[in-house]
Amino acid sequence: MILHLFDVFFVLLGLYFIGSSFEIVYLKEIVLNKSYLVLFVFYLTFFGIVFEMYHLQVASNELQIMKSTLLTVSFTILVYLLTPIFSPELPPKRIQIILFYTVVFISLMLWRVFYVRYLASNRFFQNALLICDEEQVEELILGIESVDPHYKIIGYVATDTHSIANKINVKYVHQIAGIDLVSFVKEHNISEIVIASKTSKGITPELYHQLICLLESGKSIREYTQVYESKTQRIPVQYIERDFYRFFPFSRSNQNKLYLSVVRVTEIVISLLGLVLGLIILPIILLGNSLANRGKLFYTQKRIGKDGIPFEILKLRTMIENAESNGAIFTRFDDRRVTAFGKFLRKTRIDEIPQFINIMKGEMAIIGPRPERPEIVKQIAVLMPFYETRHIVKPGLTGWAQVNYSYGENIDDSLIKLQYDLYYIKHRSFYLDLNITLKTITTVLFYRGQ
Repeated sequence: MILHLFDVFFVLLGLYFIGSSFEIVYLKEIVLNKSYLVLFVFYLTFFGIVFEMYHLQVASNELQIMKSTLLTVSFTILVYLLTPIFSPELPPKRIQIILFYTVVFISLMLWRVFYVRYLASNRFFQNALLICDEEQVEELILGIESVDPHYKIIGYVATDTHSIANKINVKYVHQIAGIDLVSFVKEHNISEIVIASKTSKGITPELYHQLICLLESGKSIREYTQVYESKTQRIPVQYIERDFYRFFPFSRSNQNKLYLSVVRVTEIVISLLGLVLGLIILPIILLGNSLANRGKLFYTQKRIGKDGIPFEILKLRTMIENAESNGAIFTRFDDRRVTAFGKFLRKTRIDEIPQFINIMKGEMAIIGPRPERPEIVKQIAVLMPFYETRHIVKPGLTGWAQVNYSYGENIDDSLIKLQYDLYYIKHRSFYLDLNITLKTITTVLFYRGQ
């Protein structure tokens, strides 16, 4: 929220200050005219999201900020200038356009560099205390801190009786034992206590009393799965075992007729536009296929859909013919079965265009868990009891797992993607759908397709 607000504030301040100081009417008009202002702020915010200006890990790295800011400002200014009916009339002196670009870029960069060096590095750290079994410490800490650069586990309280500290790399946190927990929390400015103990036996009466005192003093106490979900935007199925329904209330949107109707109409419109686009670029695809694929352009494959019902998915072929003559296997990074032209089709997601036909038929949705092969579903479901839960919604052309985690090369990768899929099912909404749509655009623009 701070990044969003201050991006807009400093850019508008820069435009108004330079416009007023040097009497440049074009720059002042952007700020003072409400319709021009709203359009400019919309473009700036939209492209900022697309080019990851508000991704916390990107926002904490100066090099990545330079890249994101350059792309965001370039597209914002270009599109703004290309909508002359809603934006100011182009100035007679074209140097003002260059000045417009320069002011926006410098305003954003100065603020973002200040944020990285003086705010993100110190002010926005959230210190937390972990209560867990000692064997969990390293896994739990890395599980959260690797995602949120501002979240720091300062110390932990081991609740099990067997100490294995010599086998765990926990030098960067304090092991708390036999001391006043309330004083430790106050001394290290800890704002949240996270409980991840496997059993309640480790929470001794003394520890319980201290936790009550911390709660009464205004400190937040949360269960680890809640923190993990909020930070990673995944459902931590590896920690909640078979009683996960206590942690997993399904989104009402899954049964909301208004939501489903609006989504369905939107899917039909987008599918029609997608098929038209496919027809337009079909000659280029045919040429590339004849030169680099040398085989059939289209292929069908059985996938598992909603309620576990199989259907035939339609795709553009990206692999050599008879690529799975020895049975279904995971696609790997730099898979040798993928042709040169197939890599391009995968990265740009062009190979998915025929699936708009599956969407028109109601077998798929625009957004949802990616449909998987029946053989692989059986293989994974044996190891992951929750895997088939993802079939309660239609499979999608894109999804929360696809925009957050590119490759699924093995069972471990499938577990991570399952966590994202279950998060989508739990939090499904128009807002999350829009978020996935914007992230999909980013994925294509940054050439991150599978």
